Amino acid sequence: MAESDAHQSTAGEARETGRLEAFSDGVFAIAITLLILQIDVPLHSEHLLRDLLHRWPSFLAYTLSFLVILIMWVNHHTIFRMISRIDRRFLILNGLLLMLITFLNYPTAVVADYLTSSHASTALVLYNGTFVVVALTFATLWFYAAHDGRLLAPEVPPERVAAINRAYRLGPFIYMAAFLMAFVSVPLSLLIDIGLAIFFTVFNV
Repeated sequence: MAESDAHQSTAGEARETGRLEAFSDGVFAIAITLLILQIDVPLHSEHLLRDLLHRWPSFLAYTLSFLVILIMWVNHHTIFRMISRIDRRFLILNGLLLMLITFLNYPTAVVADYLTSSHASTALVLYNGTFVVVALTFATLWFYAAHDGRLLAPEVPPERVAAINRAYRLGPFIYMAAFLMAFVSVPLSLLIDIGLAIFFTVFNV
């Protein structure tokens, strides 16, 4: 009887985590799809190539944000592979993270519109500031789940947990560098963003 109850409990927890991951995947998919809708198509243009090239800030902002959301989705999937149960606080933290992911479309549009203007610094402060908050929220989600193995499966290797801990401790500080650089140099702040997107796409936790 005890074995049956334990099996039912495990199955129930698996359904709950699966349900949450499926919902989260849907939000990620919507957020990443909406990015392209912010790039308008030149209508009846007599100089189509020139008008397309003129939109390079929009394509750059789209690419950066797409990669960032992709990286977050991969990391989110990685976390859920190690989680065996969830609780109310984890649900709320995950909800806050999803809110920020959908919000990312807004600073992306601001950067696309103002990157070549005198307000480029302000646009990048908003953009990279959003990344800092996302990184902090993501780290909080992970550390809440991993603290004393609170929500993790028993078979998760401690060295794997330690490696992810190090990555999530470092992440917010790296994005903070891009945020602070936006006050000083727009090109350097953008270079940090591009470097981070490439690095975390190739080398992921």
